[in-house]
Amino acid sequence: MAAIPEDSDLDLAFDLQMQEAMNASLALHSAASSNDAVLTLQDDDDDDYDYFDLDGNDDDDVSDLALALFLEDIEAEERGKIDGEMRKLTEALDRRIHDQKLAADILNIPDDEWRNNGDHFHRPYGTDSSSSSSSSSECFRVYFKGLVSEERVRDTKVIAAGIGAAVCDSRDNLLFEVKKPLESEALVGGGSDQVLSSQGADLYALIEGLEVARSLDLKRLTFFCDDYIIYQYVLGRLPRPRQSKIAALIDEVAFLRSKFTYCNPSLVARNDIKLAFKLAKEVIITQVTWSAGKSLKETCVICYEDNDVDQMFSVDGCLHRYCFSCMKQHVEVKLLNGMGAKCPHEGCKSEVNIDSCEKFLDPKLIQVMSQRSKESSIPVTEKVYCPYPRCSALMSKSEVLEYTKTVDFTAEQSGVRKCIKCLKRFCIKCKVPWHDGRTCREYEKHPSAEDAKLKSLAKNKLWRQCVKCNHMVELAEGCYHITCRCGHEFCYTCGAKWKNKKARCSCPRWDERNIIRDQ
Repeated sequence: MAAIPEDSDLDLAFDLQMQEAMNASLALHSAASSNDAVLTLQDDDDDDYDYFDLDGNDDDDVSDLALALFLEDIEAEERGKIDGEMRKLTEALDRRIHDQKLAADILNIPDDEWRNNGDHFHRPYGTDSSSSSSSSSECFRVYFKGLVSEERVRDTKVIAAGIGAAVCDSRDNLLFEVKKPLESEALVGGGSDQVLSSQGADLYALIEGLEVARSLDLKRLTFFCDDYIIYQYVLGRLPRPRQSKIAALIDEVAFLRSKFTYCNPSLVARNDIKLAFKLAKEVIITQVTWSAGKSLKETCVICYEDNDVDQMFSVDGCLHRYCFSCMKQHVEVKLLNGMGAKCPHEGCKSEVNIDSCEKFLDPKLIQVMSQRSKESSIPVTEKVYCPYPRCSALMSKSEVLEYTKTVDFTAEQSGVRKCIKCLKRFCIKCKVPWHDGRTCREYEKHPSAEDAKLKSLAKNKLWRQCVKCNHMVELAEGCYHITCRCGHEFCYTCGAKWKNKKARCSCPRWDERNIIRDQ
């Protein structure tokens, strides 16, 4: 791995280059001093001449001139490199369009014609104008996102900002991506505009994406926006914003749009621009990490502890980052309270992805999270549980019906279902193990030996059976208002149904023995 030069080394190199440029200028001055030479520069855009008297009293002018020429050379070199890369990228894009069009044309050739003439079919790149015409007609896509975030670096709160943009073809194949930090000054205006603006960051990201598309010589494009206000501003449906900075950025967007044959916005959800979002977030992460020996460190905004970057957890969807220890406690508390875990960031509604928690959660908790996630995704009226005590797998009615149809085409008429997990059969109507040859009413009068034992035990233990899913419920503590896992609400004392969170019976709501504990 190459060594990283120190700032002093860079300064020395710059000073040496500056000295060489100045020596060259001074040599020119020495050669011409005997004749009191006058150095004349002409601006390409102006017929007027600027004169620099190279007498011994004007050494400062010579130094300034040398510096200006040196910086111009550097800028021209960098500009040449960027232009060269863009030309290569544009040619690669034309080649890709040519190849895609060629492949589509080959697929449209009839089989008989291909068998007879396929060996002689060829269309080398550059022999026609197909690629350039396709590039002009194809509608490309620009995804963009700007982020402004309050972060913590050690003991200091900082504002970090970054932008990301991605240019894709009409099939969403990535052509070019760009990400860069955004100085906080770029997001504020003068006077009353001294406020960091996420909309300003978004507009900077959009401008960056449009500039890249313009450099690629694209003619038609759609840019995807997840901010409703910006979408309305760009379409001109909202009055001009009061903030001078935002207004200037919107004007610049309008100017860039006029450079394309077609350039219109499309309002989408956050998830549809996740690539650009990820690019912008990566930029912010680089601003809040620092080197500590051989590792990179980052401060957790919950516990304020400095952690290795590989010990930080990133929430999918929002990419807020916290240390493993804090996330483990957060997720476990949510699970103990029967809730799904969401991002701890205030106001953020992103859900914590189950699979991504494997790094810090016990496998059993991962299984519980998966179960909770599945329960929340299935409507209450669609839930069905396997009646076998050793299984109790959750399924949706439509899911288990389609699965059973693969082995029993009479499933819809008979009511038999086959559990997806334990593969045992059960009755969907009365939610008990399958009673082959007997109706549900007959089975209720003469249950199996196992069911008879269960009902006898439930009677002795004062358990209550849910009338909707037949699941047994035991009241350990709390009031007599029961909400079953299937969503059915009822009175634990008499079994009467609750409606709109109100009891439909006159039974007591609670017993102090189930609520007040002895200390």
